[in-house]
Amino acid sequence: MSLKTESGNYFEDFYVGQELIHATPRTITEGDVSLYTAFYGSRFAINSSDTVAMNMGFEGIPVDDLLVFHIIFGKTVADVSINAVANLGYAGGVFGAVVYPGDTLFARSQVIGLKETSSGKTGVVYVRSQGRNQHGEMVLDYVRWVMVNKRDAASEAPTPELPELPGLVDPEHLIVPDELNLGAYDTDLSGSTDLFEDYKIGEKIDHVDGMTIEEAEHMMATRLYQNTAKVHFNQLQQESSRYGRRLVYGGHVISLARALSFNGLANAFKIAAINGGTHSNPTFAGDTISAWTEVLDKTAIEDREDVGALRLRTVATKNQRNAEFPDKRDDDKYDAHTVLDFDYWVLMPR
Repeated sequence: MSLKTESGNYFEDFYVGQELIHATPRTITEGDVSLYTAFYGSRFAINSSDTVAMNMGFEGIPVDDLLVFHIIFGKTVADVSINAVANLGYAGGVFGAVVYPGDTLFARSQVIGLKETSSGKTGVVYVRSQGRNQHGEMVLDYVRWVMVNKRDAASEAPTPELPELPGLVDPEHLIVPDELNLGAYDTDLSGSTDLFEDYKIGEKIDHVDGMTIEEAEHMMATRLYQNTAKVHFNQLQQESSRYGRRLVYGGHVISLARALSFNGLANAFKIAAINGGTHSNPTFAGDTISAWTEVLDKTAIEDREDVGALRLRTVATKNQRNAEFPDKRDDDKYDAHTVLDFDYWVLMPR
């Protein structure tokens, strides 16, 4: 193999404390924003209308929080998960400065944990990744863990070292944009009259709609994020894998579930934090994604009377309806239809 090409890191190449500076910085354009809307059909007013966004105090339409997440995630793939089997989960994610088209995002990660799997062929790598804009402001800070292939199954396993992961982001650490002003918030334009006070802890919402994933669109979306993970693109390689076909990027499912959640949560205008997330089963082209959400908690925001935060758990399923809110089995494991369990904080007008 040419010394000028890179095969990416395998499990043996990681060590706790390792710092990874990721190539390449990415300037987000209005074209990226339009493509994101085309892939998921998200209808949240703040990400659809300059008029609405400016009435809320912003410069114009901010970049969707999950598009920011995907761009930062995509930067990390070449160093962290190019040789991955699967991305397993997320924790402790906080969104910071608002991102607008024209901003340039940079990413870096630190390895915070390692553990070889029982098969001896793979290992789990834990990283804390952070994205910053051209001004050095934090736009996203989160932890994820990923199962990565070993280069040599016979290589010696490192001493297991697992990080302590927060169960959720403390509401005190939620960042509310300084410019946010909801005094002129218009529920006619947002699409729903249900605000912070109208949601009850324990309430479950069936988002009703479903969306079928096409092969071309999930691959185009993942390329938009410059996510080069082989499991999403290389059918020649995937033919010999466990499933024999390409996997849909888990973040694609998160964005679909978020877009579907508009029907029932139209005023949940911003994701403030990611408490945790599990990709419980693989998703493939041809699967139809549906979603339901449970309200886990709600909290007022200190010194703000116009906005509160809801802690939501959105569950995405494939190829089934959610009228009965299908959840974990009695043994606390997921059935084969559940593909995502996502716990997060959103901001909502009061």
